[in-house]
Amino acid sequence: MKNWLITGCLCIAISLAISGQQVADSAFTLTIERPSYKFGTGPVVMIDEWHQNFHTAGGRYAPFARVLQADGFRILPSNAAFSEKALQSGKILVISNALHASNVGNWTLPTPSAFTKEEIKSVQDWIKNGGALFLIADHMPFAGAAQELAQSFGFKFLNCFANDNRSRAVERFYKGNGTLAANELTQGIDTLVTFTGSAFKAPKRAKPLLILKNYTLAMPITAWQFEENTPVKPSEGYLQGAYMHYGKGRIVVMGEAAMFSAQLSGPNRNRIGMNSAEARQNAPFLLNLIRWLDGQNPK
Repeated sequence: MKNWLITGCLCIAISLAISGQQVADSAFTLTIERPSYKFGTGPVVMIDEWHQNFHTAGGRYAPFARVLQADGFRILPSNAAFSEKALQSGKILVISNALHASNVGNWTLPTPSAFTKEEIKSVQDWIKNGGALFLIADHMPFAGAAQELAQSFGFKFLNCFANDNRSRAVERFYKGNGTLAANELTQGIDTLVTFTGSAFKAPKRAKPLLILKNYTLAMPITAWQFEENTPVKPSEGYLQGAYMHYGKGRIVVMGEAAMFSAQLSGPNRNRIGMNSAEARQNAPFLLNLIRWLDGQNPK
């Protein structure tokens, strides 16, 4: 059996074990010695909830929101289509695992854009004028739903599952082996953990964060259903994280969402995300990303 298929089968087992049982870890907290702002006084971070998002501030991304609030940022659920007026409500826009309405409960091809052309144009103009976008698109179908929005900035998502050929249940990225890039956003970070995501190619002006090496990119018709004839390609040239300036604004793109959550899953309440013992540096990394999007210098 092919290595990618073995990994895929492991992913299926993990997914089935946690399906329908992923809940936010209400006990997860992060102590920040030097917050960027006094509590409740920082810029507004809008978290998208309009596009059938799998992760929302009031749901699986509640721990994400708490980390930002601990750093002084204000959280605003975004419950309207993107427009010039709507985007004026905040400084940073977070979009995590958006979906087209046709794919809700139906994780199979086709996966239309979660965003209209008018919304994409509004987001582009907003960023050009100084807004900041944090776009997160996980494994298929989420990567497919984000393709048109990402492409408008030069990022090319593959609607896939990025499978580690070493058959590991979680993926680890290290500075030591070059899979975690050394730059201003990874300052103080040596290791990051992700939990099965997608892959994309970035424009030349973007800087890499997570570099996929020794991965197989599998493109099933239906999420988690891998067969011998499932289309695959090698991961050379693909990333799972990158960032760049765009006009007067800034963009961070990530191909995995659970790494910024803190969830309890399955009957054994396994920890997935920032609350995982292996992912201790994920929360500080999240702070680095948000602070950079805010225009701060690394601390």
